[in-house]
Amino acid sequence: MKRKFLSTLMAGALAASMLTGCASAAATDGEAAPATDDAGVEAEAGTEAEASAEAVTTEGDPNGTHMEMWSFVEAHNTFYAKMLQKWNEENPDRTIEITFTTYPYADMHQKLLMSLQGGEGAPDLCDVEMGQVPNIYEGLDTWLQPLDDAMAPYAADMLTSRLDAYKGSDGKQYGAPFHVGATVMYYNLKAMEDAGLSQADIDAVETWDDWKALGKKYLDAIGNPDGKYWTSVDTGGCDWQWIAMAEYGEDWTGGFDNKANVELQSVKKMCQFEQDMLNEGIAEVSPDGHVDLEAGYQNILDHNIVAFPKAMWYMSRFTNYMPEEAGNWYIAKCPVFEKGQNCSVGIGGTGTVVTKQSSDPELAADFLCFAKMSPEGENVIWQDLGFDVCNTSLWTDDAFAHDDSNQYNKFFRNYPYDVLASIKDQIGTVMTVSISPTINEYMCNTTLNEMFEDGMSVDDALAEAQGAIELEE
Repeated sequence: MKRKFLSTLMAGALAASMLTGCASAAATDGEAAPATDDAGVEAEAGTEAEASAEAVTTEGDPNGTHMEMWSFVEAHNTFYAKMLQKWNEENPDRTIEITFTTYPYADMHQKLLMSLQGGEGAPDLCDVEMGQVPNIYEGLDTWLQPLDDAMAPYAADMLTSRLDAYKGSDGKQYGAPFHVGATVMYYNLKAMEDAGLSQADIDAVETWDDWKALGKKYLDAIGNPDGKYWTSVDTGGCDWQWIAMAEYGEDWTGGFDNKANVELQSVKKMCQFEQDMLNEGIAEVSPDGHVDLEAGYQNILDHNIVAFPKAMWYMSRFTNYMPEEAGNWYIAKCPVFEKGQNCSVGIGGTGTVVTKQSSDPELAADFLCFAKMSPEGENVIWQDLGFDVCNTSLWTDDAFAHDDSNQYNKFFRNYPYDVLASIKDQIGTVMTVSISPTINEYMCNTTLNEMFEDGMSVDDALAEAQGAIELEE
């Protein structure tokens, strides 16, 4: 008998995960998010509920340079405090003291934007969730300190496609990421084995057609019982569309030009693929619109679906909310429409910034890049936060990637970083720019429901969306 979730236990997770994939103007980073999302990018960790009140702590050397740092996730500030201790130990001539404040998500971003616009009151350092990047980057280097010089010692090992998501229109680096957020495919290998399938069947999948055929084979093997499907498609998130755009090298935002186009070949192909799976009984619509919600977790626990794509930060959803699934699940790369395409896309993220109002912007930038890009910092990010780190030098480091004491390495059938290393050069980027909230809000509130719940043709639904979005440009 699978356990049922108690709403009181899940309140924090819901705050984080209702943002998923697209809804309106809110968080997309997911360690702690409000009930909506604007960037087609996800909550990262789900380990923290949205802060309901300010939490303030001061750490570091009282005789060092004093700084202020804001976040919307307490676990982030705990991480920074740990890295501050390491920084001060290694840099006795440049020690820092930081007052960390954790605000509710919306309050923090609004307070940051107002302080930047007003020219006073901003912290030295601040987390900026991906969906808020267009707002906070509006002032670029008049508001924010470029990080290019500070990240130079680590840049050669950092994944370029992830860094690109936090660059300004001037080409400078303004945000330091927590993770890649690489999209992978999760498989319930235990359920598949019970149906006579194997890991070899998964590893043989190359294209989406192969993947759908494997789904049909699984359903045939279990006798196609009511309520059982191969996968579920989302109406409350745009992950599937992001994967397709990355595969074809397209971007419906138009990048910094903000010329939105949701009628891309890639988007049409994926939406039609999803609609076909629904019509053929291979897929269902995700309960409550997304796998990253309470009903989605329960659906997975009940083995109503056994395969779905999601960012690597979703690993923490398993360990936090589905621990009884330990040992059942296998991670693999996503299929592609055409062999040779990219097979992943970075989803979600927090790009931490240094403001020009800092008492010492260069020192703040050096600390930030040490904390979030150095091997020391990346190890803490993996161990404490469970994110797929951006420093690629660690992906094939046996002590790091194959640490059998790590909770994620113990939970899954295979090592997550083996998968990540295998797709290193196949991870695409979809930009988050000022038009992103409009695109994602319309897609999630209207278009995906029209196609997957109401059966509207893909061409008609996307044409309608394009017209509505153009009115907002």
